[in-house]
Formats: sequence, C-alpha cells, structure tokens
Amino acid sequence: MEYIQELDEYNGTDPCVVTLGKFDGVHKGHRKLIARVKEIAREHGWRTAVFTFQVSPQVCMGARRPKMLMTNEERKEVLRELDVDLLFECRFTEKIRAMEPEDFVREILLERLHVSAVVMGTDFHFGKDRAGNSEVMKQMGEKYGFLVEVLSKERYQGKEISSSYIREELALGHMEKIAELMGQPYFITGEIVHGRHLGHTLGFPTINQIPEPVKMTPPWGVYYSRTHVAGRWYPGISNIGMKPTVGGTAVGLETYLFDCSLDLYGQTARVELLSFRRPEEKFADIDELKEQMDRDIQAADLYFSKEE
Repeated sequence: MEYIQELDEYNGTDPCVVTLGKFDGVHKGHRKLIARVKEIAREHGWRTAVFTFQVSPQVCMGARRPKMLMTNEERKEVLRELDVDLLFECRFTEKIRAMEPEDFVREILLERLHVSAVVMGTDFHFGKDRAGNSEVMKQMGEKYGFLVEVLSKERYQGKEISSSYIREELALGHMEKIAELMGQPYFITGEIVHGRHLGHTLGFPTINQIPEPVKMTPPWGVYYSRTHVAGRWYPGISNIGMKPTVGGTAVGLETYLFDCSLDLYGQTARVELLSFRRPEEKFADIDELKEQMDRDIQAADLYFSKEE
C-alpha cells in the first residue's frame, strides 16, 4: 500500500476509485465502502484509494474529544490488510477547511488524486462548513464526468453501525459486540516495554505496553486476549488499568501469553481484547493477587478450550 501524507508529494497519474471519511475503527460500514471500491476497481483496472485525515476535522474544530478507536498507525495497518492500494492521510489545513465543495472535488479529487469514481456513505460531508454531501457529489460527478455511488449505512440488529456507536459499547466493555460491529476484535498495538518484572516474580512473565493517549480503552480490568507478536498468535489474559495492588500510577496493558518464553522487549505486539472477565481490583497483598491470577488463567484456559 502506498501511504501519502502530503498531497503535493503525490505524483501518481493512474485513475483510482476513492472512498472518503474518518475511518476510525475501520468498522463494517467502512468495510462495505471499501469492498465496493475494490469491485469497481477490478471492473475497470483502476487503483483503490482511501482519503482521510491525520486528525479528524471534528477534533481539530473542538467538536469532539481526541479519543479514537484506532491510532493512525493501527488504521493504516488494517487498511493495508484490506489490500487498499493508496492511503491519503492528510493534514486538515486551513486551506482545506475553507475550500468550497466544488473546489475540493476539482483541486484534490480530480487534479491531484485523478479520481474516476467516488464511493461514499449517506452521511459524509466535505468542503467549507460541511456544505458538500452525497447530492452535491453526484452533481459534481455529472459535471466533471466521474462515477459516484452512495451506499446505505450498514446495520447491526436494526441499528446503524458508526464509530460513535462502537465507542458507546467500548465504554461498557462489550467486547464481543464490538467485534461484530467492527468485523474484527478490538485491539491495541504497541511496543513491548519494561515493567516492574513483577510477573516473573509471581511465576507469570508478562509483556507490558503503554496505550497511546489518543487511544480509547475499555473499562479497566482483566480480559481474555489473543496477541500477535514475533510472527505468531498467542492466547492469553490481559489487564488494562493502573495495577493498584502494586502502586501503579499510569495506565498500562499487561498480558500473560500462554506457552511463550521468548524475550520480546522492543518488539511490537497486537493485543486483541476478546472478552471481559472482571474489573480491576486492589488486593490486600501480593499473595492474594497471585491467587486471583491463578483463577484468571484457569478461566482463560476454559474460555479458549470452548473456542476451539
């Protein structure tokens, strides 16, 4: 996948099919758009493209807190897994913010991206004061000679799937439902860093990660998890929170990997949080914590045996 952050640096001339939006979470609604983009591209021999921003325009304008379902790096990796040819991840500049909808279409989509088709959702807006919508895009398509398709929202049990809907479910720790809405489990990707090495002392060596500040996390507690690191997937159990029993002062993600004895410091791991087990607790002492960890691991063994 070709990754472009500065539009002026893109010199491609091949026609492409583009879909536009924030793509936070790359959920099933986004995947529906991308699937149609790929169908059109195959029919015509065009390239596939996603156009988004480094920071959401709503965040830039103060309309929403900067808490995301995915970091930009995570979003990029998922779009790469979906075999998108081009990812335009642009800065939301004052110039773009002030562009009239037709100027955005002409100067960015046509002259810079060489768009031959646009696939968009019914609620996407663009241009100054969000004046551009699906009807405006259709008019622009007729005027400038490119295809426009507007797709209805994907639904789950009758409710429209959206990033906001998923954030609501994440705040409740409904990990199974989130996996249904996103089309994949919720995950946190990050470098494995040194912790207090308490896990080794207790007989449960763990990996530690620090979620990025913009990353929205589920309720603090223990989760059944699956981790991809060093080219393999490992079942396990994860704790996200402050680790109050040992006087933790920062939010971290700590994961015990089953059947793994590798030195993984400095590597990047992707931890999927599959199901909520229990809230984070402060125990009376380390021995009580160890007893609870034993129970958590036994419960995780049972969970994964049922999954097989």
